[in-house]
Amino acid sequence: MRKNPVIPFAIIAVLGIVAMIIVSSAGINQREAIESEEEGGGEQTEETASADPEEMYQNKCSSCHGGDLSGGAGPNLQEVGSRYSAEEIQDIIINGKGSQMPPGLYTGEQAAQLAEWLAEKK
Repeated sequence: MRKNPVIPFAIIAVLGIVAMIIVSSAGINQREAIESEEEGGGEQTEETASADPEEMYQNKCSSCHGGDLSGGAGPNLQEVGSRYSAEEIQDIIINGKGSQMPPGLYTGEQAAQLAEWLAEKK
């Protein structure tokens, strides 16, 4: 008796369809979780607004200005408070400066906190 060569292909096809159904159901659950996180996104912004200015600096600024404010790709900020006021620093953080300082790294209350922290560096 000869075996039917179509049966192994049919088994593989059925297993593939079952695997697609399982992966799709897992993806739907992940999509719902992502959507619920996006809806609660405004709450996370308020939490980060009260973050430590030094942490904010380390997160987005230290790659150019150095971990110790000594400079690198960006200028030295160790005595930036003697050159600029807190308002001027905040304006630079929000709007950028020249071609190397990008605008919008921080805005609003975060920019104000970071600017005041940097203005103390004299």
